[in-house]
Amino acid sequence: MSLLKRLEAQKQVESAGPEKVKTVSVVKQEPYQNLKVRIHKRLVEEMRMQEGDQVLEEAVARIANTVMDEEAVPVPRAERSRVIAELVDEVLGYGPIDPLLKDDTISEVMVNSPNQVYVERKGKLVLSDIQFRDDAHVMHVIEKIVAPLGRRIDESSPMVDARLPDGSRVNAIIPPLALRGPCITIRKFAKDPLTIHDLVRFGTLTKEMGEFLQACVEGKLNIVVSGGTGSGKTTTLNVLSSFIPSDERIVTVEDAAELQLRQEHVVTLETRPANIEGKGAITMRDLVRNSLRMRPDRIVVGEVRSGEALDMLQAMNTGHDGSLTTGHANTPRDMLSRLETMVLMAGMDLPVRAIREQIASAVDLIVQQSRLRDGSRRITHLTEVQGMEGDVVTLQDIYIFEQTGKDEQGKITGRLRPTGIRPKFIEKLTANGIHIPTEAFLVN
Repeated sequence: MSLLKRLEAQKQVESAGPEKVKTVSVVKQEPYQNLKVRIHKRLVEEMRMQEGDQVLEEAVARIANTVMDEEAVPVPRAERSRVIAELVDEVLGYGPIDPLLKDDTISEVMVNSPNQVYVERKGKLVLSDIQFRDDAHVMHVIEKIVAPLGRRIDESSPMVDARLPDGSRVNAIIPPLALRGPCITIRKFAKDPLTIHDLVRFGTLTKEMGEFLQACVEGKLNIVVSGGTGSGKTTTLNVLSSFIPSDERIVTVEDAAELQLRQEHVVTLETRPANIEGKGAITMRDLVRNSLRMRPDRIVVGEVRSGEALDMLQAMNTGHDGSLTTGHANTPRDMLSRLETMVLMAGMDLPVRAIREQIASAVDLIVQQSRLRDGSRRITHLTEVQGMEGDVVTLQDIYIFEQTGKDEQGKITGRLRPTGIRPKFIEKLTANGIHIPTEAFLVN
């Protein structure tokens, strides 16, 4: 899209902003705000069809300098550079939060209101010095994020899930649901997907556990990554997915596509919300069912939240071994209860025992991930689903995280240790040509 079209679209969004957001909060106006508005208007008037971000940046700098030269009061050199940088962020990026999105030390950006933007850095929440002009400015950034994806946000549909081009996950919610103005939450992902070596370096797991998980994925075990919000489930799912052999066909199903698979043979499916008439929605369940007709070797579901859990379990039980998914739960046992509840949400009148038998037959391994009090993310349990005993699904921990205390910096210390139990699915791995030495399960 040319810069002229981008700027005209921005102008339309800005002019529509106050109508969409009835309660407009305004922050203290910074001294060069009017100047930037005049430069923006000049850009719209003077720019013609030019392509390439480098060309556009140069054009923004040229026109901005021209307008500032016309000012009665000279603009200092340092302020000129700042104004130009902010305009480039506004035109080519996502406005005030663009520097935060480029900062690799920041893992999450949370816009609570125009004058309150928090970031997560090293697991801790910090108030940044970033501010928007007003609610309409925040709305403009939201529109810029969701418009390329064919999604919409307005009073009739005041919530939206979206993604940035790099795969970062975005949630936005606006008035009348958000009382203090539009809110944006962005879960950032690394430009280069993390590898198992990165997780070992971060202390999320040990080298031995990493090798064990790689063997489980290559050996086509059905794995559920369980954990709370922000515990790192999607990152772990990305790493596990990287172990899938390149000669297998992978179909991914997500609400907002964020998995970063590096294999060549990958089909990515994404849900679609209803249109303005309330029709045309495509749900996770629709996509999981459709994926079964696409001749997948592996199905990777970003997250099961409701009735699609039934279709996922059936896929795992009908020849799609090696499928992966994530779910919200605080313990492996809770994950089983959540799966039961989600299957019932599919509207099928199934007896609880039948659901539990499906789960026990389908799921081989639960990877439990937690975010500890110090902000670190650790795998705390690797738990085998062994089968049924009466009406109860039996679980057996293979590895567990043992907390030993805190260091001088307040970081939680501990170790991931094997429980000494040799999992039953070793036979399945052996049948698939994967051999794990007995020493991997010895208590040390």
